Amino acid sequence: MRKKIESLLISACTESFNKNSIQPRDMSLLFSESRVSPDDDACQVNGTCRGCGNSRLVSILSLGDMPLANAMTHSRTTTEWDRKYPLSLAFCPDCTLLQIRETVSPRILFDEYLYYSSYSDTMLSHAARLAEGLIARCHLTGQSKVLEIGSNDGYLLQYFMRAGIPSLGVEPARNVAAVSSKRGIPTLCAFFGRETASQLAARGECYDLILALNVFAHVPDLNSFLEGVRILLRDTGTAVFEFPYVRDMIDGREFDTIYHEHLSYFLVTAAVSLFARHNLEVVDIWRMPIHGGSLRLFIKHRGNGKRTKIVHDLLEREARDGLLDPEYYLDFGNVVEGLRRETLNLLQSLKHQGKSVVGYGAAAKGTTLLNYYGIGIDILDYIADRNPHKQGRYMPGNHIPIVAPSRIQETRPDYVLILPWNLRDEIITQLSFIREWGGRFIIPVPSLQVI
Repeated sequence: MRKKIESLLISACTESFNKNSIQPRDMSLLFSESRVSPDDDACQVNGTCRGCGNSRLVSILSLGDMPLANAMTHSRTTTEWDRKYPLSLAFCPDCTLLQIRETVSPRILFDEYLYYSSYSDTMLSHAARLAEGLIARCHLTGQSKVLEIGSNDGYLLQYFMRAGIPSLGVEPARNVAAVSSKRGIPTLCAFFGRETASQLAARGECYDLILALNVFAHVPDLNSFLEGVRILLRDTGTAVFEFPYVRDMIDGREFDTIYHEHLSYFLVTAAVSLFARHNLEVVDIWRMPIHGGSLRLFIKHRGNGKRTKIVHDLLEREARDGLLDPEYYLDFGNVVEGLRRETLNLLQSLKHQGKSVVGYGAAAKGTTLLNYYGIGIDILDYIADRNPHKQGRYMPGNHIPIVAPSRIQETRPDYVLILPWNLRDEIITQLSFIREWGGRFIIPVPSLQVI
């Protein structure tokens, strides 16, 4: 019966793509490709590797019990979205995948999602350049087809649509998918994996370009996801993945990248192994500065592309520099603890001097940093954010109020702590007016800076 219902729904979805319609809320539940079923507990602890199934995982870091990174509450007294779950990092010595042990149900994480990519000028600029480059590199025309998995509010697909290239977004968060649909971008509200891909393929769908930008780390079942990509990628097509690079995360002390939505953290070695398991080959890699250091992987069906020298070089460097061994990661916890003490000493000293401190950017990474450091409203008066969907809410765990950026102009704080430090240049430019009253910026990661 369930299969019949899914078949009817996917038929309705496909027929309505040209109408840019959003699907019913229950669509994301029917197409969920996670390991967590509706009857399971909200959080499960994985005893085996998400990539290869190895049971001998090596513990690297525990952040204790943490709230969900994007579960901004409507009230300081509410507990509905203020639940906390364990958050710990582990390394697989067999396939070199770095991962958190816990899996919170995707239905809880993504049913209503408050991250909208279009509120970041940096992300929009990155998306525009990427689309222009891929259209040229992949020789895309009006006869080509593009699929983006985790398409968010359409911030990237809009540039392909403007170029006259038929595109489809797959986005599990119903509220975000609705925004994309209203912008004229065909959007299927669903989780992506083998089952969803098979349903689309049965309708004759295949794609010249498949995009998965900053979504692969969110996927509970990596192998189902990659099998879905293999099914839908045209024989001569290209898939492009972007995700933060483990080397940059560890070397840059980017512990705040760790939260329940980010299940996996990739070396080139781990990624190449995973793709190969599904007859997909990494043929080229670009290192990108975005998000504190990321990788952009170009993927082809095995045998349909020649691997570039940079792929071989990165694989060799990871082996040579010890990144394939657990020992490389074991001191990460001590390094993070040192950064915590340094930051708290500064903030407490400023408050003791009577200085006012506020935050900027109610980002997911901010939830990890603030809760692990133990920073609350005794230190930060509020956190300003451009996203109107977050304004009027409270940060998870510590209940710091989230306000519009105009509050900074009104209250004239002495210091602004930039939580999405990966967007520091953009934010410093936006808030340059604080220099009028001698205001200064605090950058917490990768090293503590006062600007």
